[in-house]
Amino acid sequence: MHEHLMILGIALVVLGYGYFSKLLSRYNISGPMIFTAVGVLLSPLGIGSEPVRPNAEVVQIVAEIALIVVLFSDAANINLAHLRPRWRLPNRLLFVAMPISIVLTYLTARLFFPEESSALYLLLLALILAPTDAALGKAVVSDRRIPEVVRNTINVESGLNDGIVFPVLLMVLALIVGQADGHGGSEIQPLFYIAQQILIGALMGGLVGWLGAKLGRFSIDRGWMEHQYYNLIPLALAIFAFYLAEHFGGNGYIAAFFGGLLLGNSDKELQKHVEEFAESEGELLVMVSFLVFGLVFVPESLPYWDAKALIFALLSLTVLRMLPVLIGFGRFSLDLSTRLFIGWFGPRGIASILYILVAVHQLGGVSGHERIFSVATLTILLSILLHGLSAQPLALWYAKRHPAKEPEA
Repeated sequence: MHEHLMILGIALVVLGYGYFSKLLSRYNISGPMIFTAVGVLLSPLGIGSEPVRPNAEVVQIVAEIALIVVLFSDAANINLAHLRPRWRLPNRLLFVAMPISIVLTYLTARLFFPEESSALYLLLLALILAPTDAALGKAVVSDRRIPEVVRNTINVESGLNDGIVFPVLLMVLALIVGQADGHGGSEIQPLFYIAQQILIGALMGGLVGWLGAKLGRFSIDRGWMEHQYYNLIPLALAIFAFYLAEHFGGNGYIAAFFGGLLLGNSDKELQKHVEEFAESEGELLVMVSFLVFGLVFVPESLPYWDAKALIFALLSLTVLRMLPVLIGFGRFSLDLSTRLFIGWFGPRGIASILYILVAVHQLGGVSGHERIFSVATLTILLSILLHGLSAQPLALWYAKRHPAKEPEA
């Protein structure tokens, strides 16, 4: 497809969905659903003539920037003062439920796809499907009728699990490449590598976010900053945190998250501007990523979908996610409906799309392992549909039974 036709398609779908977005939301039709559908329409499955490959540079850049913005803005909206007394909830999701989910997904993949010769590719599938995307359940995390601790728990998990899983994903990719080259990857020190990625990423990101907030407040108080830059400065800080962490050997996505977390909790005025950016320009980046997903991934994967792939994808969104959440919360005083509610809203979206792109780029293609990547694509596609349709109805249902007790500004 000619790139100008793609740009025209993006403009038209923004106009079409934008004019009727509120009306469509009444029928539980979300932005990701519309943009993914338009992407499919513009692909060779619809009116397109030439396929766009996943390893195209423009595809990778769009998804990468979108994820950086999502992580930064999600973290900026987390109120640490309110969350601190209940930090153990997202901690359980990240360090108990998520590892259990990865193991169960890996074991299930071995059962479903015995023809896959490489266990590392099955582990890669489990890692691609590990991170969650709060954007697909936006009606949940933005509905103030739902207790803040539940919304923040989902938001923190969605923000942090991307960066926590990413170093492990890179390690597995390095092992796969090492095996292909005949080196076996024996030189890799996994635990040191993961710790370095997390610690340096958090440090660099937190430093950028805190200093950025202080400098911003210093400039605003003296009237040195033009108002139109209030929304642009946070975006620049997110990108700067990402590349600074990557330069010093840390994980850029973790840096983006901690940068937003420190900025949002250091200056409430700047935090509001981050939220404004996320709801406008940031939203566009995310929606374009879903359009790219429909344009690139769905046509590539469609020939490999069958009943076995469908069942696995449904299990990934339900049992393989919700059972670990039930186990992870252990003896916490959470009723079953809250555990299931949090468990269900673990949709797969932007991070999983980016992970596939990174894998394709690192491995030089998916030849011989198309099945693995097609299953991941089907899972993401079902998540866009099912979580988009269920977010608002389930949010209303849960809010009626668990109304927010604390008043919120």
